[in-house]
Amino acid sequence: MTATFSSDLSERVTDFPHFWEHTVGSGHATLALRADWQAQLKQVHDELGMQHVRFHGILSDDMGTLVGEGDTFFYSFFNADQIFDFLLSIGMKPFVELSFMPSILSSGDQTIFHYRANVTRPKDYSRWAALIRKLVSHWVERYGLGELRQWFFEVWNEPNLTAFGSGRQSDYFELYRYTSEAIKGIDKMMKVGGPATAANAWIDDFRNFCKTNNLPVDFISTHHYPTDAFGKPGDDTVTQLADSTRSILRAQARDVRKKAGDLPIYYTEWCTSSNPRDPMHDDPYAAAFIVKTVLEASGLVQGYSYWTFSDIFEENYFPSVPFQGGFGLLTIHGIAKPAYRAFQLLHELGTQMLPVKGAHETVDAWFVCGDQRSTLVLTNFALPRHPIKTEQVSFALKSTTSTTKASIQRIDLAHANAKFRWEQMGMPEYLSAAAVDELKGLSRLQSETVPIEYGDGALRVVVSMSPQSVAAIHFSN
Repeated sequence: MTATFSSDLSERVTDFPHFWEHTVGSGHATLALRADWQAQLKQVHDELGMQHVRFHGILSDDMGTLVGEGDTFFYSFFNADQIFDFLLSIGMKPFVELSFMPSILSSGDQTIFHYRANVTRPKDYSRWAALIRKLVSHWVERYGLGELRQWFFEVWNEPNLTAFGSGRQSDYFELYRYTSEAIKGIDKMMKVGGPATAANAWIDDFRNFCKTNNLPVDFISTHHYPTDAFGKPGDDTVTQLADSTRSILRAQARDVRKKAGDLPIYYTEWCTSSNPRDPMHDDPYAAAFIVKTVLEASGLVQGYSYWTFSDIFEENYFPSVPFQGGFGLLTIHGIAKPAYRAFQLLHELGTQMLPVKGAHETVDAWFVCGDQRSTLVLTNFALPRHPIKTEQVSFALKSTTSTTKASIQRIDLAHANAKFRWEQMGMPEYLSAAAVDELKGLSRLQSETVPIEYGDGALRVVVSMSPQSVAAIHFSN
């Protein structure tokens, strides 16, 4: 049976801001000192419109921000400055995650990741606050107060997980108290927020704590993945997602929207799954998931930071395999995955949404209007082990003229999918320069003409959508 949808150009449009471009994620602060990381971030800014970047560990020992011995402290903000200088030079800004604990301030030796980031609370909160004041004051002096008022300061990362500390609210709330007061003591217009939790946790409790204690909070931040809370230890991603439901992240974002009240919401991590080595991150499945998830989040959040922009990433180790199932939109060689092309299609959309009528079990449709062209966005998506097949999709656009032309761009197994060619090559672990160039070429979006039928004041297009695919049909204005 054909999936049938329609829109009418005479209907009222709604605003469609590109909220997903506010921030994009990366792994670890020291990576930002690498030339290849910097080149890929500039590409993501230039081609995908990303405006801020967030990463862990700006305060960790390997950044040298604060080191010492006994009561002798040595502050060095040089590495942090090098990173932020670069961001500003390419037109981006930091979404500053204030983490992790300098060893000299730490209350214990609990660490995470191969770079051994200390995740314990400070043994002296006043000295932690002194570090924050000194660092932020330095940035005010270096970059100017007007610049820093455009940044975002997020306190810690996923404090509800014992992997990132005690997991106790009381410890995090005390850290937030000292941090927010330190920042606002410098300038009340700088933006600070939290609780930076995993799985949408602690929102109500965090807001109540800040209200009860008269603490400043300018935004709510949290994380979610479709694998949250569904899998059992040892389950693979496919099994976890099979237990999930379509549009689960939209349902969670709606709940957080209610809890956040009038505060803006910034999801500072989300992805296809929370598995750092998930083959689906490299597949067209991820592109369909991204497009559907982003478009369903419209009107619910102010920022939606995908985790991450690059496979130049090293929480556990640094693999050399080109398609390794990493979180990134780009491989270590800078080859665009289908996920990257999904964000490219989204970036090129207009800023007004026209209502679409119709429904289908796996196919979704959105119509977005722009100055030069309007675009019908289609996804044919289902979670693993859920039914899905190739579908014929019919779309009618009413109140239009017979002069409109249409073209289509696809992301599926046969389009914008360099991994398929790499598999044909025998999945080499190390690529020659020629192979990288070939794969980059195959990753690009291609445009084809779409036949249009006219009648009764409407145009109609019919396309086929394979499983786990994306299509953008562009109509000239």
